[in-house]
Amino acid sequence: MRGALRFAPLLLLLAVTAAEAQAPLKLPDIDLIRVRKAARIMELWSGGRLVHVIAHIQLGDEPVGPKRFEGDERTPEGRYVIDWGNPGSAYHLSLHISYPNAADRAFAAGQGRSPGGMIMIHGQPNGWPAGRVPGDWTDGCIAVSDEEIETLWEVVADGTPIEIEP
Repeated sequence: MRGALRFAPLLLLLAVTAAEAQAPLKLPDIDLIRVRKAARIMELWSGGRLVHVIAHIQLGDEPVGPKRFEGDERTPEGRYVIDWGNPGSAYHLSLHISYPNAADRAFAAGQGRSPGGMIMIHGQPNGWPAGRVPGDWTDGCIAVSDEEIETLWEVVADGTPIEIEP
């Protein structure tokens, strides 16, 4: 009996770890992503039905207002598409958002500025310890957990519309 008690801390640790481990999220193919910036959520839609909500998304360092110019650290607002993915991303997978569109380019050009680009949905920085970077920290991208971007990578095809709302 006492011999078994020596292993009690190890057994407790294994039980807690097993309780925290979650099965990967299984979703149908997603045909619309809707981001609600102020609420910090990403809605995933399939066949006209809301099938999942990702909470606690992280945005650019200046999250209020639409992206207008390169370096403003804002996340775009409007309708775009996911047009390609980067498996070699510095952020544990990434899906490119088609910003800037023609209107974004025209607005920036009218101000004599660049609209910027390379806006992605991505995971946390490679090499970051478990968990998330705190707060809004991207240069205008949308960050999710590594597990969430892995799920998105599997169910979001190139050409999927994304609506980003204030």
